[in-house]
Amino acid sequence: MAEMQNTGMDAEAGVARLEALSHDYGARVALQDINLNVPAGCMVGLIGPDGVGKSTLLGLVAGARKLQQGKLQVLGGDMASSRFRREVSPRIAYMPQGLGGNLYHTLTVDENIGFFADLFGLTGAARTEQVDRLLDATGLLDFRNRPAGKLSGGMKQKLGLCCALIHNPELLILDEPTTGVDPLSRQRFWDLIDTIRRQQPSMSVLVATAYMEEAERYDWLVAMDAGAILATGSPAALKQKTGTETLDDAFIALLPDDRQEFVSGGEDYAPSAKGAIAQGGDAPAIEAHNLTLRFGDFTAVKNVSFTIPKGEIFGFLGSNGCGKTTTMKMLTGLLTPSEGEVSLFGSPLDARDLATRQRVGYMSQSFSLYSELTVRQNLELHARLFHLPADTIEARVTELTEQFGLAEVMEQFAGDLPLGVRQRLSLAVAVVHSPEVLILDEPTSGVDPGARNRFWALLLKLSREDGVTIFISTHFMNEGERCDRISLMHAGEVLACDTPAALVRDAGADSLETAFMKTLEAVDKEPQSRGDGKVLSADSSPPQRDRAFSPRRLLAYARRESRELLRDPIRMAFAFIGSAMLMMILGYGITLDVEDLSFAVLDQDQSPESQDYITAVSGSRYFVEQPSIATMEELEQRMISGELSLALAFPPGFGKDLKRGRPTEIAVWIDGAMPFRGETILGYIQGLHLSYFEDLILRTYGSVPTLSQVSIKTRYRYNQEFRSLDAMVPAVIPILLIFIPAILMALGIVREKELGSITNLYVTPVTRLEFLLGKQLPYIGFSMVSYVSLVLLAVFLFDVPIKGSVMTLTLSALLFVTVTTGLGQVISAFASTQIAALAATAIITILPTVQFSGLTEPVSALEGGAAIIGQFWPATWFLEISRGVFTKGLTFDDLQHAFLILAAFIPVLTFLSVALLRKQGR
Repeated sequence: MAEMQNTGMDAEAGVARLEALSHDYGARVALQDINLNVPAGCMVGLIGPDGVGKSTLLGLVAGARKLQQGKLQVLGGDMASSRFRREVSPRIAYMPQGLGGNLYHTLTVDENIGFFADLFGLTGAARTEQVDRLLDATGLLDFRNRPAGKLSGGMKQKLGLCCALIHNPELLILDEPTTGVDPLSRQRFWDLIDTIRRQQPSMSVLVATAYMEEAERYDWLVAMDAGAILATGSPAALKQKTGTETLDDAFIALLPDDRQEFVSGGEDYAPSAKGAIAQGGDAPAIEAHNLTLRFGDFTAVKNVSFTIPKGEIFGFLGSNGCGKTTTMKMLTGLLTPSEGEVSLFGSPLDARDLATRQRVGYMSQSFSLYSELTVRQNLELHARLFHLPADTIEARVTELTEQFGLAEVMEQFAGDLPLGVRQRLSLAVAVVHSPEVLILDEPTSGVDPGARNRFWALLLKLSREDGVTIFISTHFMNEGERCDRISLMHAGEVLACDTPAALVRDAGADSLETAFMKTLEAVDKEPQSRGDGKVLSADSSPPQRDRAFSPRRLLAYARRESRELLRDPIRMAFAFIGSAMLMMILGYGITLDVEDLSFAVLDQDQSPESQDYITAVSGSRYFVEQPSIATMEELEQRMISGELSLALAFPPGFGKDLKRGRPTEIAVWIDGAMPFRGETILGYIQGLHLSYFEDLILRTYGSVPTLSQVSIKTRYRYNQEFRSLDAMVPAVIPILLIFIPAILMALGIVREKELGSITNLYVTPVTRLEFLLGKQLPYIGFSMVSYVSLVLLAVFLFDVPIKGSVMTLTLSALLFVTVTTGLGQVISAFASTQIAALAATAIITILPTVQFSGLTEPVSALEGGAAIIGQFWPATWFLEISRGVFTKGLTFDDLQHAFLILAAFIPVLTFLSVALLRKQGR
């Protein structure tokens, strides 16, 4: 254990002081009445299972979460003060939970660390020296150009540590930094932390961990359970206080009496002699031969082979991402191997065979039961799913209730259960059909030591008494020691397979963890440091922060977002190809032109006059003649079928009556199923009818008589051909420039919430305005590229010429996409998932634009609320500009009022975005 340092700050004052601190997430209490003084200049560990409040406490100390109740002082200041949080953020480094939780996986190692250097204002030679030292110390120098997403788990954590340490913090906060990392990478990580602490004795380190063996090396511990503190002190003091030999047992002893579950005798966990070989010549329970699985160019599992006899507990040990879960899914038929074979009880695995599934029970890594159902309902449901006879289900549920200690929670909802009880329920569900093979994927991850002991007691009973073969994956070494045999896995390959004792003996080690590390070292050599061994630069003072506004931080976010966009083919395709496709669909789809209408004639006269009339109609561009109609019944049938939009019926004697000047009639049948289309057809036929008779009179009498001295000729000032495309295509551009940019912008921010990288906004000096403008700039740029493609489609595909100034249209488009991306930012404040953001943005942008912006009906003709929405909707004004430039040839001077109104939206939306964006999480 490292010695406690007392430098830079009075240890009694502490690096953090918590008084009556409480925090909740709705009905769930995360912390309750915490009083704690965290000593300075040492490594302080928070220990306890998942869900006890460790991450919440660390987030509050880092300033990443908003203080709800109580007082919190960090580095001598009040964390309830936003001004102090801004001032203290360069002195604190926070590394959130998860492998690479503070990283951007499409960015390279260099780009990630450079981004954090920009946020903290590092420049020049000092920046280069700091980056090189950190990458050299972590062995990442040779991987500078590798994307973070393609690093191993241990390398991701080292890169995350580099990014956290880039500004020489006084307080380093690490939230379970080695969970899911292999033992060798864990050892290297903590060796690096020890080196940093020796070189920077003024630095305080606050850590949360799930590994009790790691906690042994910390100076001071805080044991937590159910949002409360059980005890504090050094590891030795806690063991002395509880009279135990290990921190696992010490933690169990600190729990309430009804939750203390100790290991009952070491021989219970001895490997099973009978499990070493198949009994009675029976076929092995599981056989895998050269299993390989590839995802594209990535090989997740490579040539994995093993044989598991009946009744054996077989352990798969390895870090997150090493291929354990993938291998297990191949064994259950959930994934099909690229190469290799799997046999169950001597027969090839057939995932479609229900009889095979009846012999296998599977418990996934995450809780996969129905949270809204009670414990009893979950058990009964799965019993029915596995086709247990109806008259045996009640007895089986009762048996499992007693066996797994679920009697007191049978009527509780599964989602409300403590984590340890949830895992017991999951195991009970997995064995409800009495399987012969049980496959468990990290079943005790995040569970406290006592609950783990009870869980393993159940596994041992299933194996030793019921003869169930158990295949279990874990990254806890003390669980590996309880297995009959274990397989050590790394990077998709099995490195060794034997009993725990044999592996320890063969490696010449004193423990399984040491044996695993030696095995890994043989295939994973740590790069030699090329520098002087100094991890951080000599200047330990944090860089000065620009308190008001920093273009460097803004551009750092802009560059990072641009790179992520360019490397995301889905978003790029949606931005460009999606816009072009929607332009073509909408351009043709919402045209109001009604042409090439099918019509047919029932001519009962067959006179030259009737034929002349038919020729006049068929010669129009609006109608296409179809085969003639023989009877009225045929006319009715062809209209009903939709074959004809128009039918003309000439009565007998039509021509004779017309020549004699007698009243005559023509029957016109119009398909009025679509009223607008029907009215248009009626207008067409009325116009053709009038034109025909004017021409007939002119040919007969030489002139057309008039009833007035005034002759009216109709001409259109704009769009003289009266093409609806000329009006609708310029209106489609505003629809697409409000729809897609707003969606991309909203997703860009909500995506950070989902991935957790929004934490970098919370704990770095970047302001909300810098964050929003930095995120917005790339989307404005991409939207302008999309605008150019839409204009080119309008001109060259739809043949709609631009009669006005292209610069006027382009300037208005720039203002408009700035507004629409700002609208996306406002929407993102209310959405917490990308699906919600997508749905909300689509509805909010499309409906008002189509209904109230003047697309088909002028805004001036709207009334009531529709008129108000139209006047205050940005698409209204850009649509006016777009149509004005395309069809009327209007200039900037003609459209000044629309430009001014459009520009006024920008500061309003920016202010709303800044006001709604939180600088802290809940």
